[in-house]
Amino acid sequence: MRNGAILVTGSSGHLGEALVRVLRARGQPVTGLDRKPGPCTDVTGDITDRQLVRKALSLAAGSSGVTGVLHAATLHKPHVMSHSKRDFIDVNLAGTLNLLEESVTAGVGAFVYTSTTSAFGRALVPAPGQPAAWITEDIPGQPKNIYGVTKAAAEDLCQLAHAEHGLPVIVLRTSRFFPEDDDDDAARARYAGPNLKANEFLHRRVDIADAAEAHLLALARAGQIGFGRYIISATTPFAAGDMAVLRLDAARAVLDKFPEAAREYGRRGWRLPASIDRVYVNARAREDLGWQPAYDFGALLEALARDEDPRSPLARVIGAKGYHDGPTGVYTA
Repeated sequence: MRNGAILVTGSSGHLGEALVRVLRARGQPVTGLDRKPGPCTDVTGDITDRQLVRKALSLAAGSSGVTGVLHAATLHKPHVMSHSKRDFIDVNLAGTLNLLEESVTAGVGAFVYTSTTSAFGRALVPAPGQPAAWITEDIPGQPKNIYGVTKAAAEDLCQLAHAEHGLPVIVLRTSRFFPEDDDDDAARARYAGPNLKANEFLHRRVDIADAAEAHLLALARAGQIGFGRYIISATTPFAAGDMAVLRLDAARAVLDKFPEAAREYGRRGWRLPASIDRVYVNARAREDLGWQPAYDFGALLEALARDEDPRSPLARVIGAKGYHDGPTGVYTA
C-alpha cells in the first residue's frame, strides 16, 4: 500500500475515522472525504457529487497515484426513520457508482466496499421453533428495508465494476460496531448497553479495531482475489451443531463454554442471552484475508476479570457519534 495514497470515504463516521487514524499511524498517505467536517476529513462534500469525488481522488493521488479506496460512507439503518428511499438510492447506490467509475478512470488499484450484515435481512431470523441461523456468505439475502436493499444492490455494482473493468473489489459485510444504544425497545429494557454489546460478541458484533484491520487486509489482498464478499464479525465460540440449543437456552450454551461468565456477569448484575437467533461466521475472511480478530467473547471476559474496559483503545478514542444532527430517538448521541 505504500506505493500510493488511500482515499477513505465517510471519514467523519465511526469506521471511516478509525481507518484514517490507523493509516496515519502507519505512515500511509490518506485523504478523508465526508459530508461533515471532522479531524480525519480533508475534503468536505457528498459522494453524490461526481465532480467532488473526482477532485477527492485527484487530491488523494498527489504525485504518487491512488493505491486504493476504502468506501465507508453510507446512509445507515438509523437513517431509515429520517431519510427518504430516494435519499438512500442517491447516496448508497448513485454515490457508490460515482466512486467505482471514477476509481476506474483514476487507475485505482483496489476498492473495498463497507457493506453490512443487514443485506441478509429476513434470512437472519428463523421461524419460531427453528434453530438459530448459521450465517455464512452463501446464505441468500432477503433485505427487509431500504437500507438493506441499497447496500445489497451496491455490492452488485461493485461486482459489475470488477467484471467490466477489472477493478479489484472486496465487499465486507460488517456486523455491529457502533457504541450507541440499540434501537430495539425490548432489548434496551432487558439489558444495559454494555451488557447487550458484550452478549453480541458471541454472535453479531465486531470491535472497530478489528473491523479496520479487516479493511486494510482486504485492500492489500484485493488484487489477488479480484472480487469477494466476506462477513466481518468477531469469531464465534459456537459451531453449526450448537444452533438448536442457542435458540432454546443460549445462557446454558454460553456457560458450558465459559463457566467464568457466571462470575463476571454476576459481579455486574448482567444477564446472559436467553436466546440467540443468528450466528455470523467469519471463517472465510480469516482464511482468505489472513484476518485474526483480537476482540471476541473470550477476550472480553478476560478484560472484565481484570476490571478493564474490554473495548479496543481505538474504539475508546472514537466513541459515540450519533447519526443525526438533532434528537432522533435512541440513535442520537
